[in-house]
Amino acid sequence: MWKTTEGSTGRLIQLAIGYFFFYVITGVSVKYFTGNTANGFPGMNQIEYLVYSTIGGNFIALSVALVLRWYRIKSNKIITLWNIRFPQEILYIIPSGICTAVVIPTTTMMYLLPISVMVAMVIMRASVIIISRCVDAIQIYQGILKKHVYAEENYAVVFALLAAAMNIIWVAPGDFDFINSFAAVTILSSYIVVYSIRIYIMNYYKNTRAKGVKLDNNGFFAIEQITATIVMASVSYVLFQSPDWFQTTNVQLLTFHQTFAEAHSQWEWAVVAGLAYGMVAFFSVFIFMFKGRTATFAGLVNRLTSLVAGTAATLVSYFMFQGRFPKMQDWISLGFILIAVGFLSRAEKKRTRELVLANEIQLKG
Repeated sequence: MWKTTEGSTGRLIQLAIGYFFFYVITGVSVKYFTGNTANGFPGMNQIEYLVYSTIGGNFIALSVALVLRWYRIKSNKIITLWNIRFPQEILYIIPSGICTAVVIPTTTMMYLLPISVMVAMVIMRASVIIISRCVDAIQIYQGILKKHVYAEENYAVVFALLAAAMNIIWVAPGDFDFINSFAAVTILSSYIVVYSIRIYIMNYYKNTRAKGVKLDNNGFFAIEQITATIVMASVSYVLFQSPDWFQTTNVQLLTFHQTFAEAHSQWEWAVVAGLAYGMVAFFSVFIFMFKGRTATFAGLVNRLTSLVAGTAATLVSYFMFQGRFPKMQDWISLGFILIAVGFLSRAEKKRTRELVLANEIQLKG
């Protein structure tokens, strides 16, 4: 076994490897299950796959959190409200869970757009990298974050921006025009807004642990997932009943209703495929909240790992399932990503030395 300690570079690499592996499966699964039946694929429509895969992903994440009782979070303070005692962190983790309930479907919906997995990942991941840098700036200003952001982390953000710009602005004849697509812009805008709130809350939690209180990422994850499940289940029930309650003729709502009323012949396999997305959730949250790192750094590790996974998923989809082959701008974007990774590795060496020095000072004190 590769033994590592909390907050070490080795532990970070382990999380990144797990994240990469399950995200490749996630990216490939989307294109496989929604592939044309004429080519031997299941031929699920977008809403069907979104529903089934979300059920699978949410099932594995919630099951682990409940079975292992991660929800018993280690708190800074127990408070009482309406004669009910609970950890004070719940007051802001619940809003983070509501944001997660939006992140989960919008992520899958981005993959369902007529663009490659690689392009979808570049756009979403670069957006979150920018958000992470903004969160650091805000929390440093507020005095919540006591660390400073290294120049290398800022350089990595710049190259992540360039990677995103390549796929949003560079539109060749026949390409999907992302900016002029109302659906695409709406999905991405929703994704960015809720992720901004979520990343701020994650880092607020991480940076406000009282002295002697453990950074309980498992507890944060559990409460967030429980909240997200309740929200998604409630919304899904309303959407399912909409045709009867409101006599709606909206095509999307009718399709959503049919997804449950007359399930696709391969719905079970789509649920199983969704388990990989549920596994991604573990690695994603734990990287975002990695001990001793800024939001900028953790966000870069998280997003760049999935961007490289996007490249791998696109290539697998092309060779195995007749997917789209990466275009020139995709490879240029990947080049920018690799440059960002180079800057990130330099920042990690600096941060590691900083943590070692801080521990030595603490031991001497």
